[in-house]
Amino acid sequence: MRKRSATALTIAGNTVAAALVLALSHAPAGAQDAAQHSWIVPDLLGAAKTEGTLTVYGSMNEQEALPLWKTFEDATGTKVSYVRSSDTQIMARVAIENRARQRTWDVALTTTVSQLAPDSLIQFDPPEASGLMAEARDPGRRWYGVYANYNAPAYNTKFVTKADLPKSYDEFPAHKEWAGKVAIDGTDDEWLAAIFGAYGEDRGRALIKNIVAALDPVITDGHLALARSVGSGEYWLALNNFLPLTLNVKMSGAPTDFWLLSPVALIFGSVGVNGLAPHPNAARLAENFVLSREAEIFMTQKGRIPTRPDVPTNPPEVGDMLKSMKIAPILFNGADERKWQKTYNELFGRS
Repeated sequence: MRKRSATALTIAGNTVAAALVLALSHAPAGAQDAAQHSWIVPDLLGAAKTEGTLTVYGSMNEQEALPLWKTFEDATGTKVSYVRSSDTQIMARVAIENRARQRTWDVALTTTVSQLAPDSLIQFDPPEASGLMAEARDPGRRWYGVYANYNAPAYNTKFVTKADLPKSYDEFPAHKEWAGKVAIDGTDDEWLAAIFGAYGEDRGRALIKNIVAALDPVITDGHLALARSVGSGEYWLALNNFLPLTLNVKMSGAPTDFWLLSPVALIFGSVGVNGLAPHPNAARLAENFVLSREAEIFMTQKGRIPTRPDVPTNPPEVGDMLKSMKIAPILFNGADERKWQKTYNELFGRS
């Protein structure tokens, strides 16, 4: 009896599976796509296919961004034009084009999206946004965090041993042997704001002055370029950098690694849809895509740290390490950014 029952269950199961396959094969294209990709909204998919194309402004390097957007292209039939620039270049370009009311871009994906004027981005509730950590969701519903840029120092393992790594920022000035071999990106004003928040303005200002006097850090342009320079040994340490980019370079085989010091400043690589988007439906669907579990898992392959709690970090221990640290989420508007950048320039001797 048991064998006959098991056989009957197998036959029934196979029948149901076959029926499901048959049903999907005769279902509308949108329903088939939605079954394969949970982020697809059938109504948006149909409208996006009608629009046909999508223009994305982003700061993510092409080696990561192009395969990511190829997934979107293949799933939706929408051709993506990816325009890569630095954060500051994207901000400047968007400001000029929006003032001229030019309908040139659909989606921006960079760390400065939250600094765009609120009226330049649409309000939208992507279904996938419900899966994000709370800090990655704009209460105004204009931007959403796609990946988390935790800030952390980094080092070249050929020139600096783990035993010599400072256990707090206060210990950096004691390592005068590193003078001229330390670098930091010239736009790390969020990191500076976190330092001031943790130490207080007076003590924080004195700390940075001591570090600058002892180590004479080189000011660089571009966080990925800095990560690669530490990996190549051009610089022995980065006083600060975006942790995912250090992981990215480490995954390529370079002798580099990070360590964590409190406070850990946190900013997001965020996505927003242009209020003047020439392809608004494709843009909304694209925003939902990059917030999905599928997209965030894909991005962890290159070291990006997810903003979804249901996506593990790569490697997994990074998430556990971050849980033990004091995290300082930093969110600037345009005026905040200008104020902190001015303070940063003064302390690091930039004109």
